[in-house]
Amino acid sequence: MGRNSSKGEMRARIAAAAARIMAEDGVDDFALAKRKAAHQLGADDTHALPRNDEIEDELRAYRALYQAEDHPAQIAALRRAALEAMRALDRFKPYLTGPVLKGIAGPHAAIDLQLFPENPKDVELFLLERGIAYSTRETRRFSGGRAHAAAVLTLDWQGAVLKLSVFDHRDERLALKTSLAGRVEDRAGIREVSALLSTEHGSAKA
Repeated sequence: MGRNSSKGEMRARIAAAAARIMAEDGVDDFALAKRKAAHQLGADDTHALPRNDEIEDELRAYRALYQAEDHPAQIAALRRAALEAMRALDRFKPYLTGPVLKGIAGPHAAIDLQLFPENPKDVELFLLERGIAYSTRETRRFSGGRAHAAAVLTLDWQGAVLKLSVFDHRDERLALKTSLAGRVEDRAGIREVSALLSTEHGSAKA
């Protein structure tokens, strides 16, 4: 029991240290933040590494405590940029997801959008017709024990880094996860993001 308690304490310390690294150093890769935190604390036991959602909880707490003045405005700016991009990409059924939606992103974080076009190639054609340069890689999401492939297009959108995960249009109705054992990803459409910004604006005025 003492060993399990020790592991739990180390896990909590790593989560807190990883959150601090992400908040202060602008690291947006959870795996990298975990490794750095574990190294700083001298933890070699990979079983002590916290889950991403544990770090997210610590990150929210850290930003609320130490970055309460600046962070809400930074998140609002990222969400406004996301909404502008979503409106421009409306034909491809865009959804905001990731740290910007969760409200834990840093000021220079990428904006993660999921797209579900009838023809995935239409997204690349849209960008090419407008002379927008982009890089591409592959990723996967999981639902019902199956993997669903997506192309990730990364580009600069009016000064913001935009990551477009382009899925098959039939995947829109699925609850997608980053891993088989992971949690379902939260996502919000244009109407939800617009309402979120309206609520934030109202709170700021109050």
